[in-house]
Order: sequence, then structure tokens, then C-alpha cells
Amino acid sequence: MKKALTSLPGVLLATGIALLAVLIESQLPGHYIGSAVLAMFIGIAIRAVYYNETLFQEGIKFTSKKVLKFAIILLGASLNFSIILQVGSRTVFVLIFTLLTAFGGGFILGKLFKVNWKLSNMIAAGTAICGGSAIAAMAPVIEAEDGDVSYAISATFVFDMLMVIAYPIVGRLLFLSDQFFGYWSGTSINDTSSVVAASFAFSERAGEIATMVKLTRTLAIIPTVIIFSIIYYNKQLKEPNRRKEKVSVKGLVPWFIILFVLMAGLNTAGLFPADFSESLRSVSRFLMVVALAAIGLKTDIKLFVKTGWKPFVHAMVLSSLVVVVSFAVVALIIG
Repeated sequence: MKKALTSLPGVLLATGIALLAVLIESQLPGHYIGSAVLAMFIGIAIRAVYYNETLFQEGIKFTSKKVLKFAIILLGASLNFSIILQVGSRTVFVLIFTLLTAFGGGFILGKLFKVNWKLSNMIAAGTAICGGSAIAAMAPVIEAEDGDVSYAISATFVFDMLMVIAYPIVGRLLFLSDQFFGYWSGTSINDTSSVVAASFAFSERAGEIATMVKLTRTLAIIPTVIIFSIIYYNKQLKEPNRRKEKVSVKGLVPWFIILFVLMAGLNTAGLFPADFSESLRSVSRFLMVVALAAIGLKTDIKLFVKTGWKPFVHAMVLSSLVVVVSFAVVALIIG
């Protein structure tokens, strides 16, 4: 009871920021900036102006860790493996190339720019899959620092804002078909809201295709977090201090990821009515906003300066590579 009371101020602050972010998003034209990104930036700004660590610390810690994991579990309820059958093998073919480009290119760029592997791979996951959601899902699996989470989301967000403006213009200049544009934007723009904004700005048909392709791409969160949980587990085994502590096998695949996959499986089996699945998705999205507000509150702006420009360039170059590879592969299969 006492712990709950000490956590309450921080939880309420993060929730208040989340509600404000949702309100701001609803008033913005085009919904180009998602509430999750807004909440994180508001949290960072509040910390820079005034932040009572003693009062808010417990609640912010709870929200950024526990609430985030719960949001990820509920996110599984909105995923459906059968969507792969709807979009066909062509989408999967393009996605394989973009995923390989993002993670392969991310590894090389991370080494080139000397970016720590956690930040580098979160940028790669955000670029490859679905921006902030993928980064947020991956962060607890690899025990990423909050500053790195904020930096990764910020870097991918900036590129998305540029793409929302540039994609429809480029699409029209190149006389792309609705189908081509839908596949291209759905497989190469990071965040779901940005995909929707850019593709529907091009045409209604392109928007429908891009949304379906993007939903398929989101499924890549599942194998990605499982693979990185195994990689991180093996990294822990190689650390001398960790060996002494006897790294638990339970950490091989975290419990919340197992529940996340289970929820996706139940939804695919049709055990969740459509309305119920949509409700859980809405709750998950809001809790994700609350968690990212807490992560913002834990992020000192000085960390961005300390981290430097290299991870930002890493994200820009990697996203550009994915855009080019996606275009080339879509051209190959669609013509």
C-alpha cells in the first residue's frame, strides 16, 4: 500500500502528460505527429524545466518499466498472423529485403559510427518495423537506457516527418501507380501514422494497400524481440560479472514477450471478437503513450548532447537505405 502511494504522483504525472499529448494530436492537422512521440518530448521538456525526483521517481520507474511491458502484452491482441495471407507473398518478399537492409546496414553503420549496440539496434528495429512501437517493445528486452530509447525514437521520428512530405511529391513526379506507392510507403516509412498520412495523401487506394502492408510489417516485432532477447541473454553469459550472478534461463525469452505472442496467437485463432481486440489495441496504445511520457521524464536533455550527432546520422543513412532498397524491390516485383 505504501509503495502504491509513493508511486501515485509519478503515475499521475505520466498519465496527465499522455492525456495532453492525445489532445494535442487530435487538434493537429493530418495527425502527422503521434501522441507517443509528443508525450515523450513533453516529458523531456518538463524534466528540463522542473522535476522533483524524490516525489516522482518511484511512479515514473513503475510506469516506464511495468506499464510499458503491459502495453506490449496488450499490443499482441491487435496482431493477426492471417493478414500475411491477405497481402500475399509479394509483401513478404519486399519485407525480407527491407528487414535485412535495416539490421544488416544497422550493424555496419553502428560499427562505422561507433554507436553502442543497443542504440544502434533500436534504431534498426524502428526503421525496419514500426518506429516507436518497435523501439519500445525492444527496449526492455535488451535493458536499454532510457536516454537511448528517447534518442532512437527521436531520430526515426525526424526522418518520418520528412517522408510524409516527400513521398507524395516523389510519387507524383515519378508517375507511380497506386499499387506501387502503397507497397513502397508501407514497407519503408517507419511509423504507422506516418505511413497512413503519406499514402492517403497520394490516393485512397494507395492508402488502403499501404495500411495492409504496414500491418503485416508490424508482425516482425514478434521474431525481432525474441531473437534479440536470445542475443542479449548470450551477451550476458559472456560477461564475467554476469556469470558469477548465474544468469537465469528465464531471461532467455522474457515473460511479457511470451504473453505478447500468446495474445497474438489467440487473436489469430479468432478467440477475440473484433470489438474486443480493437478495445485492447486502444488501451495498449494509450498505455504506450503513458510509458513513453515516463521515459521522457527520465531522460536528461544533456544525454542527447553527450550522445552526439553520430547516432542521428546513423538513423538518417539507414532509413535512406531502406527507402532505396524498398523502391528497387517493389519495382522488381511490380514493374
